[in-house]
Amino acid sequence: MKATSRAATGAFTPTDPADAAKAFGSTVGEIWKSMSGLNLPLPVVSKLQANYLQQATDLWNLNLREANPDAAAAPKAADKRFAAQEWAKNPASAYIAQMYLLNARTLMEMADAVEGDAKTKQRIRFAVQQWVDAASPSNYLALNPEAQRKALETKGESIGQGLKHLWNDIQQGHLSQTDESVFEVGRNVATTEGAVVFENELFQLIEYKPLTAKVYERPVLFVPPCINKYYIMDLQPENSLIRYTVEQGHRLFVISWRNADESIAQYTWDQYIEDAAIRAIREVQDITGSEQLNTLGFCVGGTILATALSVLAARGEQPATSVTLLTTLLDFSNTGVLDLFIDETMVQVREMTLGPQSPGGGSLLKGQELASTFSFLRPNDLVWNYVVGNYLKGETPPPFDLLYWNSDSTNLPGPMYCWYLRNTYHENNLAKPGKVTVCGEKIDLGAIKAPTYVYASREDHIVPWDGAYQNTQVLTGAKGKIRFVMGASGHIAGVINPPAKGKRSHWIGTTNAVPADPKEWFAKAKEHPGSWWTDWAAWLKSHAGKQIAAPKGYGNRSHKAIEPAPGRYVKQKA
Repeated sequence: MKATSRAATGAFTPTDPADAAKAFGSTVGEIWKSMSGLNLPLPVVSKLQANYLQQATDLWNLNLREANPDAAAAPKAADKRFAAQEWAKNPASAYIAQMYLLNARTLMEMADAVEGDAKTKQRIRFAVQQWVDAASPSNYLALNPEAQRKALETKGESIGQGLKHLWNDIQQGHLSQTDESVFEVGRNVATTEGAVVFENELFQLIEYKPLTAKVYERPVLFVPPCINKYYIMDLQPENSLIRYTVEQGHRLFVISWRNADESIAQYTWDQYIEDAAIRAIREVQDITGSEQLNTLGFCVGGTILATALSVLAARGEQPATSVTLLTTLLDFSNTGVLDLFIDETMVQVREMTLGPQSPGGGSLLKGQELASTFSFLRPNDLVWNYVVGNYLKGETPPPFDLLYWNSDSTNLPGPMYCWYLRNTYHENNLAKPGKVTVCGEKIDLGAIKAPTYVYASREDHIVPWDGAYQNTQVLTGAKGKIRFVMGASGHIAGVINPPAKGKRSHWIGTTNAVPADPKEWFAKAKEHPGSWWTDWAAWLKSHAGKQIAAPKGYGNRSHKAIEPAPGRYVKQKA
């Protein structure tokens, strides 16, 4: 659509009315054509079409006014992508933004109106949302007045800088979400003092230096997710869950997973349980002399921890005095948006290309593939926002430790990943007593007898809070000894919420009851300001035993310090 603006009045008029009408009709036609293959009820289509035509006509007429002395005459886009004054000041850009938003709303309404089973409808909605987000005029230099203004002001330097950013990202293999040059693992992230006291081909075990004269007699073991690096729990001293735990007087050990390479590409779920999680428990017992320990698992680390404790329970062992599960799924009946990607065909393809059935008996799932998948769950915030800033405007994203960690991806052995995919997300076998065998033992999560602290984040799009709540129903051996707490915010920000900052809030049940319906729990829960960490610290203290003199060194006679924390494994790049 060709258009000119009148500098004196800001009015917007088409140079050729016939061309404008033709373009307008083509836009409407393409909207309906793009959705014509979907099963939409005719009355709904008619209503949507009538509403669309009316709103499009109103927008067109508004922008055809001869007198438009200020930007307020046109409706301002509430969307932050079009909030800058350049969009409002330029009538053509304002019109393009408003038409895009109208088209986007209409497409999403049509996707919502599709008749079919729930999963099909969700997949259609997700696909349409991806297309809508990618098609935003803000993503293209020719349509983005902010980027155009900056190019003019810098005499093209911003475009040149944007091309440099693009080339750098192509070389490093991922989109930069932060200034990665600012951070270095062991220098200004993952800096809590400690030492590696054990290692094998799957993990390093880090023991942290006590920060108190006395420590509790029962040690604590953290099992972080193996699809990310452990230092999400040790970003900076002021937001480190690891440092906070040590400050509370606990002798803390943390698993640092190896970033898988070809040498362990054929490793299985059983090996991650036996040779990593269970082995870590054994080593902590040996180093500390305590048969009982408190345990914590974060996300997939929680699933691994619970599986390991189930294997040990089947062998007649109950080493955990307590279990903490942070944003963890054990019952995978409610997996949120991730369920859209998983069906039998997808799982079989993965098994044939990555699993034991693949050539060579297994290959790596590349970390960047997982990272990209998670980013596109929130494409405007984690993809297109950086495309616009980095490439169109030539800006270097600001330093942010959490986003640096988010870009530090990890590989996984294909067979391990395929077992996890089929038996959790696809078939939900892990939650069914006796359904699967791991390390030669029939798994029953209800055999774990330890008191359990279950944490979920209210806005978590990876582990929905009501999905994590189902852990309270699966861990039947801990009935009467389960504490469920829900924090504000999402999968990471909800967890990494130190008390000193006084941010957000959390909900705790007014009784110890954990009814089957999560909505019933929430209806009776009480909101508390600030971090959930203090509540967890008090709960953990009640399971930590008496206080004893803090050890003067790392490990013991048979476990000498191998190297300072954070160790080599966490520094390996995917």
